[in-house]
Amino acid sequence: PEREVDALLSSISDGFVAVDNDWRFTHVNAAAERMWRVKASDLIGRTIFDALKVDPSNPFQPNYLESKRTGEPTAFSAYSTIFGIWLEVRGYPHPAGYTIFFRDVSEERRAHRALLESQRRLEALQRTNRRIFETTLDLILVVDRRGNIIQLSPSVWPLLGYRPEELIGRNAAEYLYPDDLERTRSEMRMARKGHLMRNFDSRYVHKDGRVVPFTWTGIWSEADQQHFFIGRDMTERNAQDERLRRAQRLEAIGQLTGGIAHDFNNLLTVVIGNLDLLQEQVAGDARAVDHAARALKAATRGAALTRQLLAFARRQALDARVLDVNERVAATMDLLHRTLGEEIEITTALDPELWPAVADPAQLESTIVNLAINARDAMPQGGRLMIETANRRIDEIYAARNFDAAPGDYVMLAVSDTGIGMTPEVQARVFEPFFTTKPTGKGTGLGLSMVYGFVRQLQGHVQIYSEVGHGTSVRLYLPRARTAAEPVTAETSAPAMPRARSGERILAVEDNPDVRRIVTAQLADLGYDVIEAANGEAAIGLLSRGEAVDLLFTDVVMPGGMSGYDLAQAARTLRPGLKVLLTSGFPKTPGGDRRPPAGSDNLLIKPYRKADLATRIRATLDG
Repeated sequence: PEREVDALLSSISDGFVAVDNDWRFTHVNAAAERMWRVKASDLIGRTIFDALKVDPSNPFQPNYLESKRTGEPTAFSAYSTIFGIWLEVRGYPHPAGYTIFFRDVSEERRAHRALLESQRRLEALQRTNRRIFETTLDLILVVDRRGNIIQLSPSVWPLLGYRPEELIGRNAAEYLYPDDLERTRSEMRMARKGHLMRNFDSRYVHKDGRVVPFTWTGIWSEADQQHFFIGRDMTERNAQDERLRRAQRLEAIGQLTGGIAHDFNNLLTVVIGNLDLLQEQVAGDARAVDHAARALKAATRGAALTRQLLAFARRQALDARVLDVNERVAATMDLLHRTLGEEIEITTALDPELWPAVADPAQLESTIVNLAINARDAMPQGGRLMIETANRRIDEIYAARNFDAAPGDYVMLAVSDTGIGMTPEVQARVFEPFFTTKPTGKGTGLGLSMVYGFVRQLQGHVQIYSEVGHGTSVRLYLPRARTAAEPVTAETSAPAMPRARSGERILAVEDNPDVRRIVTAQLADLGYDVIEAANGEAAIGLLSRGEAVDLLFTDVVMPGGMSGYDLAQAARTLRPGLKVLLTSGFPKTPGGDRRPPAGSDNLLIKPYRKADLATRIRATLDG
């Protein structure tokens, strides 16, 4: 029987040892040897403390003592600091000692702990998913294969105006924009055919009736027989894209308009110059003088329209300076009261702590009057016009949503009315030149275009807020100046038609032969000795040969690679101190916003009258 017991104990997979009442090993089976990596012969006769160096903190000793005291078996699980494994121990007391069975449960324990960790991570993921589901700004939508709504994220309330419980159980097709229904169904069919991830756009109808555009990412779960969709509201993104397209369209129109206006200015320069000379030559013929005056008046109106086009194209000559916007508003009030009439009540709200701004004073006053007249026309039955100023800062968020705005400090000037307002469609085109809602003959469609170009040329920003039936507010954001405003000075009238002094000679440079001919005639008529050149290279040749010249009068934009700015620079190198007067249809070279060289920023804008030419030539020579 003893051999049979030994054989049985040697065959089992559990470790087995027996100790006497002095804790000396009396039996060790093969499984214990394998588990402990020690031979039985090294243990038999030795105490457990001597042979295995059992740590007093090991739970075996207290469990053993308790089991011997009560005479009851004991079982426990503990980490073996000796062998570096987890053991599941069962001990059985008897009068001669103690028998112990143990099993290595390290793998089971690791697996159990891994399972617990997986469950913990799964629960954490589920909590995260729940937080995402409950807090996402996007719309999470779960539907069955027929489109019946199973689950909706709470974001459906701010996005579509419905509570989730209002839609669960209903079919999503009821809320889809009708034109997008078939495309959405096609996407769902494609997803069920194995195309796992689908990206598409479709619109839903808000509870208040407006259409909300979404871009969707969707996936089909065959196991759940459900479609999972995440939709992002594209309303603001689409609006940004539209603003960008509008800004690009205005930029393209501006480039085209500026080029046309420049060429037209050359034509008007010829027309006005010849009419000025003609008026003097036919001074004794009343009918001829009248005809010339009418033609000159029409040409002058054409020049005014051209200046407005150049303002929109941001190619006008600006006398930008630091000024007090409140003072400029006050300076226009008398004119506004006379222009708008008694039916329009004018009020102001001017910030007494207003920052100084950078602007052209004449253009700013013209802009205020322009906006006020537009407001008057929008209030045919009378109403209220408010002019407001305030300090404002444009932040990065606003600038990101408005492509023509840059972050920074601005002086805001708002002109608001209580008129008929504008529809979104009108607002989208209101800055385009020649676009107008006024009856034929009541407006050119250039007023707001000019305002837009003027402010943008200053690196400012224009924003329109309007609601049909409630009125319109046009807000101009002018760049803040870091220096004090310049004092307002009274304008003095220029002397009439100053003439040349004896021997004064002018070099006139103009590539357009018709313009060159009339300029030469006007200067000669004023008593100047004139030599002419068709381009910059020819002018430099004349100066290099030693031609005596008191003043260089040159066009800015000329073919051949040398602009009027370049010519002025080169001429001053050859003739230091040479007086220079520039002229142009707009003060920009084709290369961009290059400033004139120092000392040559004296500019006469085409088209000009003979009196303007005479005054500027005289002022430049005497300056």
